[in-house]
Parts: sequence; C-alpha cells; structure tokens
Amino acid sequence: MITVEQHLQRILAVVSVVEAAPVPLEAALGRTLREPLRAAVDLPLFDNSAMDGFAVRFADVAGASAEHPVALVVVADLPAGTALDPALRPGQAARIMTGAPVPHAADTVIPFEDTRAGIADSLAHTEVVVAPPRTGAYVRRRGEDCTAGDELLPAGVVLGARQLAAAAAAGVAELTVSRVPRVAVISTGDELRPPGSPLTYGQIPESNSTLIAALCHENGAEVVLRTSVGDEGDGLRAALDEASALGADAVITSGGVSAGAYEVVKNVAAMTFEKVAMQPGKPQGFGAGSPLLFGLPGNPVSVAVSFEVFVRPALLAMQGRTDTARRRIRMPALTGWRTPPGRRQYLPVTIETGGVRPASSGGSHLAASLGRADAYAIVPAEVAAVTVGDVVDVMLVS
Repeated sequence: MITVEQHLQRILAVVSVVEAAPVPLEAALGRTLREPLRAAVDLPLFDNSAMDGFAVRFADVAGASAEHPVALVVVADLPAGTALDPALRPGQAARIMTGAPVPHAADTVIPFEDTRAGIADSLAHTEVVVAPPRTGAYVRRRGEDCTAGDELLPAGVVLGARQLAAAAAAGVAELTVSRVPRVAVISTGDELRPPGSPLTYGQIPESNSTLIAALCHENGAEVVLRTSVGDEGDGLRAALDEASALGADAVITSGGVSAGAYEVVKNVAAMTFEKVAMQPGKPQGFGAGSPLLFGLPGNPVSVAVSFEVFVRPALLAMQGRTDTARRRIRMPALTGWRTPPGRRQYLPVTIETGGVRPASSGGSHLAASLGRADAYAIVPAEVAAVTVGDVVDVMLVS
C-alpha cells in the first residue's frame, strides 16, 4: 500500500491551472482571484464624518463643558453626497451627516449627543457641551483604509461577499479570475436506480452522483455531465467519450475500482489503481491524461472521504488556489471507537460541546449517517484505538 501523501502528491504533480479572464464583480462570487486586487481609488476618497453632528474648528470648542458650553453659529448643512465645502470662520459650524465630506476649514466633528442642539436644527445657534478628546475626532481621513495602488488581496484567494465588497469600495469593477473547472460525474453499478424510483430486490437509490456533484459545486467547479452506467456493456466508455466532447477538465467515477468480478472502471478507464493506507477509501484510481480521471470507491462514505482528501485539493489547485487544505483543529473524543490496523482513519464525527462523537459506527456504506457529520476525525495508522478523552485531529467540512 502507498500512503495518503504519496497518492495526493502524484495527483497534484500533474494538475494544470485553468486559464483566467477578467469578469464583472457580479460574476466573480466563488471564483479564484488570479491577479492581485489593487485599489483603484483612495479609501475613503475624502475626509468624511463618522457621526451625525457638527463640523467645527477644534480651537473653537477645546474648552467646552456642561458648565461652560461654547456657542457656535451653524452656517451650512452637509448631507452625505454633497459637494459643498463651506468656509468656516472662527465661531462657526456646519451641520453634517455621517459620510458627508468634512469642510477643509474644519478639523473635528462633534456628535449631536454632545451638544444642546437636535438633528432638526440647521441654520441656527448650537451649544457644544462636551469637548472632543482630540483634534480630528470623528473624522475619517482620506486613504486611512487604503490608497490607490495598494494590494488588497493576493492572487489565489477565493472571492466571497467580503472580498467583493472590498473590491467595489476600492473602485474596482472587474476582477481577473480562474475559469470554472468543468467536471463529469459518473456513478457505476447495475444496482443503481434514480432516487424515488420503484426498487426491486437488490436495487438501491443512486446517491453518489448527488454527493459528488454537490461537492464539486461547493468547491468552485461546474458539473457538465452527471450520469449512471451499468457494470457491463459500453456505457462507461460512451460516458467517458461524452465527457471529453464536453471539454471536461476532470472525470470523477464512483464504484468499479475494487477487487470484485464486475469492476467496470478497472476494465475500461485508463487509470492507475492503488491501495492507499486509509479507511475508508483504500482502493483508488487516477489517470493523469486530459481530462484527469479520478476513480473513487463506491460506498458513499468512501466517496465523501476520497473527495475531501484527493479530489478537492486537485480542483482547488486547478483554479490557482493557495489554500487547498481543509482547516483542522484538535478536540477530545467524547466516546471511544475502533481504528483499522495499519491505515489512517477518516471517521465522520459530530462536533458537540467539549469534543467530537462518531456520527455512525464507522461503516463506509452508512450514507444516512454521513448527513449528520460536521467533520472527520483523522486518526494516525499507528493508533490502535481511540478512547474517551483522547485528543484527535479534526478536519472541518461544515
């Protein structure tokens, strides 16, 4: 048997990054940034108010207090979006709303709550009751967040809501991102039927393609073909030809890679098949051509684990991602469980207060139990068993 790291290294060594192109912001969600994001404008663009209140000269209000308020004359009204820049003489103020440009003649903003004026007061007298703590209080300075040309995000980052908002705020309308990888998903097995179909003895609902397609979507890929084929005949060969014709970058099969008598993927697909020292997921197939071929075992938990350990890193690397590994934490086991001798275990677990608990008894066929899992506990091959209180590595997937 080979190690998990050896098999993954063989895969990543032949992964090519897909091409990149500029797209509008609204089309970039979930895509991978291929060129650093740089600010097009200063942020903020101008000195602006952080509060609703009055723009003043600090020298006019430095000594204000409840016992000795300072009276000012309000000579201008500045809503957000205004282009006005009133010249304030000593003893004068401008009513100002949050986000409005601070007049060049002012250097400080006094919030309404620190005055004896209300928001309805406009061109009137106001009294400052509490002096601001310093010159420049409640003024957001131009460029304090970033200046034009600053790098906001490096290449290789996946673009979520916060990243797109940062780009928009910095005046960027287009981002250069990776093309979405195209994936074909093929389940194999004579026993498989579509979910909800009538079943005869020996038949089961087909769930692997649902699982794999959803995982592909979660990780930035587009499923261009999703089908199920039998264990005999030309169904798999025809599906592989269709995947190539559709321009698939990767084909993911499930089933047909073990040591049984009807292993269609082994018989048809141009893959190298290995036994990997892991449970579940020991039988693995991989083909380094174009498209890349991933031959996963047929049991649903084996499919899920194999995708996380081998396929997901490849799909992310294909997009130019720099973070291909799932986040891991260490948590104590709330109950004990058995581990396979000589193989690294990936056990679906639920995260609870104070630790983790197996989501099932550990069988690779327990598809319903998989739906309860938040993570996988990763137990080294040399560990004979996990007992209550043992601290284990936990790979987060939810």
